[in-house]
Amino acid sequence: MNNPVLELAAIEKSYSKGSSNKIEVLKGVNLKLFPGETVALVAPSGAGKSTLLQISGLLDKPLGGKIFINGTEIQNKNDNHLTMIRRREIGFVYQFHHLLPELTALENIGLPALLAGTNQAEAIKNASLLLEQVNLSGKENNAPNELSGGERQRVAIARAMSNNPSCLIMDEPTGNLDTKNVENFMTLLMDMISIKNVTL
Repeated sequence: MNNPVLELAAIEKSYSKGSSNKIEVLKGVNLKLFPGETVALVAPSGAGKSTLLQISGLLDKPLGGKIFINGTEIQNKNDNHLTMIRRREIGFVYQFHHLLPELTALENIGLPALLAGTNQAEAIKNASLLLEQVNLSGKENNAPNELSGGERQRVAIARAMSNNPSCLIMDEPTGNLDTKNVENFMTLLMDMISIKNVTL
């Protein structure tokens, strides 16, 4: 059987409020996600969902427990190593698209690949293909403010897939979309992760 793409083992996270008050957010969380698997994290507001996603995406560090990416224990790696793993293995899509306003749709999509060391011609070629896959051909040179909310989130999906990650992490990605755009977004998303066998 394949190793989990992502494994969390006994993850602990708490915050101090004042000198004596400790708020436990995550207590002994275990999670295994396998290639191509899709999982939704559902819990009330304030339960620690975003904290768990930040830790899963190597953007925050737990106070206890272990993290494995494709079978390799990683939480003791230095920040540079974690950054490289994040660039190669994990894509992110948030409620707000976080596109860079000074870049075109094509440039926004190609940026992660360029940061990971892909040559410019290859990064742009791949970005163009991803733009086509999210049904935005012809919008290559549009700035984010020239795109609708749904189009911006599709660009955000394409950007997240730029480095062919093994895991895609999303935090309320449809929170700012209307019902019709939510349906279109989810259909497109599920098609893309099925084709690329990405864990969501």
